[in-house]
Amino acid sequence: MELLTAAQMRAIEQAAIKSGDVTGLELMERAGQGVVDAIFEEWPVLDRRGASPSRSPGYLGPDEEDPLRAVVLCGPGNNGGDGFVVARLLQKQGWAVEVFLCGDPEKLPPDARVNYERWGAKNEVRVSAVDSAPLADDFLRVPKGIDLVVDGVFGTGLTRPFAGAFSMLANAPVRDLLRDRGVKVVSIDAPSGLCADSGRILGQAIVADMTVTFHSKKLGHVLGDGPVTCGAVRTKSIGLETLEDGQIVHTTEADEVKLSKGSVGHKYSHGHALILSGGAGKTGAARLAARGALRVGAGLVTLGVPPSAQMEVASQITALMLQRVDGADGLSETLEDTRLNALCLGPALGFERARALVPMALAARRATVLDADALSAFAEDPGALIAQLHDECVLTPHGGEFARLFPDIAAQMNEQLANGPAFSKVDATRAAAKRAGCVVLFKGPDTVIAAPNGRCVVNSAVYERAAPWLATAGSGDVLAGFIAGLLARGLAPMQAAETAAWLHVECARQFGPGLIAEDLPEQVPEVFRKLNI
Repeated sequence: MELLTAAQMRAIEQAAIKSGDVTGLELMERAGQGVVDAIFEEWPVLDRRGASPSRSPGYLGPDEEDPLRAVVLCGPGNNGGDGFVVARLLQKQGWAVEVFLCGDPEKLPPDARVNYERWGAKNEVRVSAVDSAPLADDFLRVPKGIDLVVDGVFGTGLTRPFAGAFSMLANAPVRDLLRDRGVKVVSIDAPSGLCADSGRILGQAIVADMTVTFHSKKLGHVLGDGPVTCGAVRTKSIGLETLEDGQIVHTTEADEVKLSKGSVGHKYSHGHALILSGGAGKTGAARLAARGALRVGAGLVTLGVPPSAQMEVASQITALMLQRVDGADGLSETLEDTRLNALCLGPALGFERARALVPMALAARRATVLDADALSAFAEDPGALIAQLHDECVLTPHGGEFARLFPDIAAQMNEQLANGPAFSKVDATRAAAKRAGCVVLFKGPDTVIAAPNGRCVVNSAVYERAAPWLATAGSGDVLAGFIAGLLARGLAPMQAAETAAWLHVECARQFGPGLIAEDLPEQVPEVFRKLNI
């Protein structure tokens, strides 16, 4: 699935209009119809044939004498034009509709102006200046008995903090009031206040029950605060074709070819991964990673441990192998075995051991996962690590590790902006991958994976793929192991990172509540079976 920026979506729309296949007015009409269709699909009780749930919850039949009521908030751009279409279509269905405009009608874009005039020819439009203060005491003078609020204020066109009279809908007391009254809030394209490119909130944002977007989801729907503000996201086609654009971001999906094994071969046909461990009492993270690497199909997995941890690890493992690795010289000797084709360093490795072993591992020029301590150990001089990286590496930082390794990029992503679009997690991960010259997997519920060539995917564990149980100690170690195991099997770094991230979430969803890190590798067989692998 494609994830677009606001600019990419505008380019797709403009290309269709310039080709003569469709007019802007036709696109606006299709968008408005898509919103109305989505409302009735999501809440059938709001179909004109149903009763008003907020005022007659026990009513089982048509409610002709007491029509459903909607308030439609229209902004100064084309998102507002969509809102006027929604208002007209709801009224045609028998709804009582009140429309508010934020901005000067004379300054509306041409297509939005046409729909403003169509509505205004027979109905009132209450106009509020863009910068007018919120009227907290009278809720925009809207009657209490409303069923639906449609947010068509800014959508994907937001470039400055959300303010003005309509911004009162972003306040928690007003949201609570709407919720208590059973009022549904629907945003067109994106909740006003949400940056559609980054998922960051500019000023404050409306929290919707549902967001209806068009053609394809936008980055802001799955990044940052997007999932918190959008509610359910429904995508409606408006008859557009996607442009060829090498910078379009995609979401990760299962690929059976990448995960299945052939019917012939032996253990070395599927690679040999080496996972380096920390010292005594700190081997659990590496053992989690090693178990993950073995479960995803690496033919062999060896734990490289210091002398102090040999007995501890030996008493904990069976299918995993054990190799003494004492410092850089020990690793150099171990790597003389050329069948070791994938390395993983970082989980509870310890800073001192990481600084000793990482340079030797990178000098071997083999597929390498660097996680946790392997990244943070170089926080004082991240350039020293970056200079040693090669294109067979995968870096897997969480937010803190990312900031230590790429402090200037992280600062740009976290900068408080007066205007949008904001520098996004996608922008940050792409910049980091380009600087590092290798794949970067920036962890989180909105995990972003980027390659130096600009390819980027988002593995978003939100909405129907939410996996909050992954917020548990050791889950990231298992992810590092999944990547190492897939690298051992011969997947390219970007493929290995994408596939592992997707599998990581699926394993968590397979187990469900109560998950701990040890459970993740044990879900792999069932996930594979569901994929017919």
